Amino acid sequence: MSHDVLLLIYKYKHIEIIMSIQNNTQSMGSSNVVFNTQTRFDTTYVKTKQGVIKIVEIILDLLGFICIQSSAFWSNWRGVYFNVTAHLGLWFSVILLLLYMFHLIEKYHNIKWLHIEMIGCGVVTFLYLIASTIVVAFGTATYSAAGFFGYLAMVLYGFEAFTKFQAIKCGELAQGSRVITKQTHVTTP
Repeated sequence: MSHDVLLLIYKYKHIEIIMSIQNNTQSMGSSNVVFNTQTRFDTTYVKTKQGVIKIVEIILDLLGFICIQSSAFWSNWRGVYFNVTAHLGLWFSVILLLLYMFHLIEKYHNIKWLHIEMIGCGVVTFLYLIASTIVVAFGTATYSAAGFFGYLAMVLYGFEAFTKFQAIKCGELAQGSRVITKQTHVTTP
């Protein structure tokens, strides 16, 4: 068995221990997840791809809301529904942005944040599809502009829901770091 490889994989929560024996060499590796549970303000999140997406979502939510509010028909049921959707997306994105910037996602890492974000973004995507369609169908210029911003927001929320799904599937962390260490020991027969 000196040329054969025996591989034993043992998983326990966030620690993976991998042992392989090949040509009298023993190799052990482990992956530890490190969370800094201190609350701190950090603006580096807004420079990441996910941070930029959240900021653009917030801007699109506000632009759609402003377009509906500046219309003479702002109290129409279509405009009210669009504004409710825009506010839901706005508050969802602002709260998550602040949670990431203050590292509260990392502090409360036991909560399934990626699942919450994926479901929330999926719901807002569906609501924006309906809201944008009904305001564009109304036909006024301001409603059409709001619908345009709503469709753009819908695409971004849908993209974010997809990326969160991919992150869940790959076992990524919402916030924090994974430290991988490897040790090799040579044994003699």
